[in-house]
Amino acid sequence: MSTPTTARLLKPQSIWRAPELSMRFWPVFLRNLLVWRKLAIPSLVGNIAEPLMWLVAFGYGMGALVGQITVNGQQVPYILFLASGSICMSAMQSASFEALYSAFSRMHVQKTWDGIMNAPVSLDNVVLAEMLWAAFKSLFTVTAIMGVMLALSISHSPKLLVAWPILLGVGITFSCIALIFNALAKGYDFFTYYFTLFLTPMMFLSGVFFPLEQLPQAVRVVADWLPLSNAVALVRPLFMDQWPTDTARHLVVLAAYAVGSFWVALALTRKRFAK
Repeated sequence: MSTPTTARLLKPQSIWRAPELSMRFWPVFLRNLLVWRKLAIPSLVGNIAEPLMWLVAFGYGMGALVGQITVNGQQVPYILFLASGSICMSAMQSASFEALYSAFSRMHVQKTWDGIMNAPVSLDNVVLAEMLWAAFKSLFTVTAIMGVMLALSISHSPKLLVAWPILLGVGITFSCIALIFNALAKGYDFFTYYFTLFLTPMMFLSGVFFPLEQLPQAVRVVADWLPLSNAVALVRPLFMDQWPTDTARHLVVLAAYAVGSFWVALALTRKRFAK
């Protein structure tokens, strides 16, 4: 006959319990880094090629037609406006791709996570490592793109040094969001919904290509609370050698998305592995 104490011990733990994290995530992070080093150059070229094509095609092509654009009462070249938004978009896309396709491959196809958890490494720490690795990899991408932008003399503001940790935070936010879909996915095709129905509309509603003031008021209300909108609002003034306004609000929004999404992603991943 079971006692109340035994019953409590046998009771399944909630998937929504607080994350149980430790430094055991670090070897998993290093493992991903060592694997990536073998293909670092092709991976980096692939990640920066598309955003640079956007920058050249729209920045120089459309920029010649648009000319100057008004941002916070200041006239700036359209290519600077686009560059400051597209680098946030690049952080979003790079982190999302790694936390979806690459993480899913390790989790579901290669069963790498199962092998790792045969060691004294919990699922919570594996998910944390995947999230941080995706964000760190996106930082490599945006650093390379920022170097090209500096070479093209798009901006030489010393405040760009502040943009670097902000872009790391953007990578963390979107890797957390992407891990939710990673936990739900049955196959690679599932990720098409995420990119088509979530990321692509966000690109056009977050002030990357044109000012948010051009949007209808009802759409603007929603756009103001999108994570990419808040990322762009933090980074764009730094490209213009200005400090962003409402910094605390933008940081809180990004942090809320990151913490909330990580919690949900971890819960759904626990549910997936409990089956």
